[in-house]
Amino acid sequence: MADTDFDVIVIGSGPGGYVAAIKAAQLGLKTACVESRETLGGTCLNVGCIPSKALLHASELFAEATNGALAKFGVKVGQVGLDLDTMHAEKAKAVKELTGGIAFLFKKNKVEWLKGRAAFTGQNSIDVAGKAYTAKNIVVATGSSVTPLPGVDIDNEVVIDSTGALALPQVPKHLVVIGGGVIGLELGSVWKRLGAKVTVVEYLDQILPGMDKEIRADATKIFKKQGFEIRTSTKVTKVERNGAGAVVTVEPAAGGAAETIEADVVLVSIGRRPNTDGLALERAGVQVNNRGMIEVDHSFATKVPGIWAIGDVTPGPMLAHKAEDEGIAVAENIAGQTGIVNHDVIPAVVYTHPEIASVGKTQEELEAQGIAFKVGKFPFMANSRAKTNRDTDGFVKVIADAKTDRVLGVHIISSLAGTMIAQAAQAMEFGATSEDIAYTCHAHPTHSEAMKEAAMAVTGLPIHI
Repeated sequence: MADTDFDVIVIGSGPGGYVAAIKAAQLGLKTACVESRETLGGTCLNVGCIPSKALLHASELFAEATNGALAKFGVKVGQVGLDLDTMHAEKAKAVKELTGGIAFLFKKNKVEWLKGRAAFTGQNSIDVAGKAYTAKNIVVATGSSVTPLPGVDIDNEVVIDSTGALALPQVPKHLVVIGGGVIGLELGSVWKRLGAKVTVVEYLDQILPGMDKEIRADATKIFKKQGFEIRTSTKVTKVERNGAGAVVTVEPAAGGAAETIEADVVLVSIGRRPNTDGLALERAGVQVNNRGMIEVDHSFATKVPGIWAIGDVTPGPMLAHKAEDEGIAVAENIAGQTGIVNHDVIPAVVYTHPEIASVGKTQEELEAQGIAFKVGKFPFMANSRAKTNRDTDGFVKVIADAKTDRVLGVHIISSLAGTMIAQAAQAMEFGATSEDIAYTCHAHPTHSEAMKEAAMAVTGLPIHI
């Protein structure tokens, strides 16, 4: 092409960016992807979703071997020890395999990797490591990073962020987690299982903000039963290094007397913010909103022709699978096809044990909107497979429209919640009613039967309770 280097340049190689780049190339567009890391995959594959799940799985195996879970099934083990270096090595191996897999897919699909940081120089031009590139279409997919806590310095030795929490060289005696959201509870679970005392400090009155209120309440009970100390409605006012540890000063969120908590390690996990700094978006005429996010329309186009944005830099939940779906859709739209993402049906999962998953509306959201609804719930205590596995924590909650019976939301606590939520998302994507789920044959004995029973309970007619 005479007047441009590429049809599409994607800035960022996270789950949204690399998927967008591959899809664009598959659709016949000359495509490049900008990434400054030494490996592809963004935060998710390098220091987020993948390494955290590796540690969650490994720590769960360790806990099973040490807390008597195996013994009650007749599996006797000798003295169990922790080799944290090996655990970290297995985590690193998984990351290397997956990031290497993306590099292979780039070569297979002829996506050119532009190594370095990108900054706009004009509407259809960028600079990467001192070299100029132009494209008919530029997709911003730069993801998000940890939100800092004002006045608290993260050194990733004693006061750490989520990246530091994935690489602790030893198990802390006392880990204080600031923030009772998804990331804090997941990483807190890792170190709790490996032997740490874990205290979670949350400013709001409940953990897991944004999730269904019954799910939050039950999850709190489960985590406390596991040994977590959870302090809600509590504000952190100061974190100070104290030799090899730290002192956290807290006070009631509504105001009151301050007190201190001593910790070996403090994890700051109060959320994430979009990575738009350094892109020089103003040179392209792209503006961000008051949260630093890039506003887009239904096709993921910005107000500047030829510039698109997806994933964590745009409004909505900061979830890898949302970004992936948007990556496919934006590539299709650039290619002249019709790419659509149904943002009303984006599942969310907390990978603690048990897992916590949801899709669609919460009960509180429907109440606030004045929408009449019916609720069906079924506890895993009454599910035959869960009972057999001694895995009975949690329940399934199905919320359906009171008039049409169309499923509006599904919320699950279960060891298999992350997998089970896919059925709910697919049902909602097809506009299913609770009756549709109730009359769908589910294999026996499985945890998924709880979904069927919860759907039956919407009309007050479950079988097993």
